[in-house]
Amino acid sequence: MKLMAKKNIKAKEYSFTVIYELVKEGGYKAIVPLLPGLITYGKDFEEARKMVREAILCHIEALAKEGEEIPKESGLIQEKVAVKL
Repeated sequence: MKLMAKKNIKAKEYSFTVIYELVKEGGYKAIVPLLPGLITYGKDFEEARKMVREAILCHIEALAKEGEEIPKESGLIQEKVAVKL
């Protein structure tokens, strides 16, 4: 019996900025600005993190399946700005 050599398939890693927002009713909302329409929720921060990872994966898998380009962040600057009124 001859064993077949395993192929070394290297997965490509993507990273996205996620914004978490505390929801008044409880839990967290998570959005990914680079993937419009991607919004998910979790009853706590850890669940929101898990849910957004799954949502991102599903979203980019669908893009890849359709032959569409998976967006990449470039030149992103994030800042919190405070003003007095």
